[in-house]
Amino acid sequence: MRSLQLPVPGGTLHALRFGDGDRIAVAAHGITASAMSFRAVARHLPGGWSLIALDLRGRGGSADVPGPYGMDAHAADLAAVAEHLGAPVALVGQSMGAYAAVRAAARTPQLFDRLVLVDGGLPLPVPAQFDADRLLELTIGPAVARLRETYASVEAYVDFFRAHPALAGEWNDDMEAYVRYDAVGEPGAVRSRTSTEAVYADGRDLLVGAASFGDDLRALAVPATLLHAPRGMLGQEPGMLPQPIVDHWAVQAPLLAPELVADTNHYTILMTDGPAERIARRLTAPA
Repeated sequence: MRSLQLPVPGGTLHALRFGDGDRIAVAAHGITASAMSFRAVARHLPGGWSLIALDLRGRGGSADVPGPYGMDAHAADLAAVAEHLGAPVALVGQSMGAYAAVRAAARTPQLFDRLVLVDGGLPLPVPAQFDADRLLELTIGPAVARLRETYASVEAYVDFFRAHPALAGEWNDDMEAYVRYDAVGEPGAVRSRTSTEAVYADGRDLLVGAASFGDDLRALAVPATLLHAPRGMLGQEPGMLPQPIVDHWAVQAPLLAPELVADTNHYTILMTDGPAERIARRLTAPA
């Protein structure tokens, strides 16, 4: 694993490169996550491949990269990275990163030869009339509250995650590495590196622009695999993408092939070995 700085509109993004192969896969993470969330997937890449996992604007090593945020901005960053690395490349996105990946693939299909979506990328139904701020607090409020907390030490921050209901039963070294990568600050004031401004802006965009992601899916000219989990962010059923929504978009988007990954939740689908190996296979399988 080594660090990279990659040019994007208005600045540079930090990324982690796993592997030294000539075939390239680019990865986009979730709304409060970082490049390190793809560590398990990278370990399962076949020979000849490298995974370039981005720290999106406002996260990880790109925490100080300013906006604009939102899926248009993240998609433009993904396109710039693909061009810089030598397109076409494979593209994978998890959770929020899946929405950015769908948009990038729909708008610049010449830059990507395959797309893997991990528990994200499908429009979620929102009420016809809704208060975006209120809905934001209900959906991402708990995550933002965690970003504002401080911890006595990095170990205390790790312990907080180790007790998370979606992680506790399957805690592993990849999850611990992810949490340690996210931690910043002096003892007594350790916190997440993720920008609350970025999370709110991106969360608002996902809600207000929900219908536009359906347009992106219908416009796809790149083969796409959707791997989705039966359980959600707290390890509960249903998952982030309930089966009726998956079934609907499997019909609406002809190039989308959904696969349920049994016995996973929103996090373990990415950061445990069996599912991570499956993501790697879908990402690197011969066309």
